[in-house]
Amino acid sequence: MGRTVTFKNEAKNLVGTEIKVGDKAPDFSCLIGLDVNTLAHTSPKPRLFSVVPSLDTGVCSMQTKKFESELADVSDKVSTYTVSLDLPFAQKRFCGAEGISHMQTLSDCHNHSFGKNYGVLLEGLPLPLLTRAVFVVDAHGKVVHAEYVAEVTNHPNYDAAIAALKKCL
Repeated sequence: MGRTVTFKNEAKNLVGTEIKVGDKAPDFSCLIGLDVNTLAHTSPKPRLFSVVPSLDTGVCSMQTKKFESELADVSDKVSTYTVSLDLPFAQKRFCGAEGISHMQTLSDCHNHSFGKNYGVLLEGLPLPLLTRAVFVVDAHGKVVHAEYVAEVTNHPNYDAAIAALKKCL
């Protein structure tokens, strides 16, 4: 049986392999604007990947704003990304409207490679979505924190993710 999470209390399968602490961070191909970026294109600094179903939902918006505000004091030492299947245009609109300046957005809309490679692509929904998750990758490309939120509509453990990222400094 595959890995599952719940979405509004209904079990949904996750596509891809579960990422665990100690794993080498898998590569991906996502869009920043209309430019294709891979793991190698992300900063060699410690990185936080905050994965959300859609920036146009309450919890996802709050998650992005929480990491933006909580990590502002170390934004020159780390790189932070919100990953979703939203179109790059929608991500840009959201960041502009919400004053998001430190978190960069990665759109996995074109090939779902982040979703598949990090095991966060939800199966069995009328449209593709990513499950809620947080990954912290150190400057050497090793995963030092991985959380798959059991219920997609719940918040991640912000304190644990932030502590893991700051421990990399």
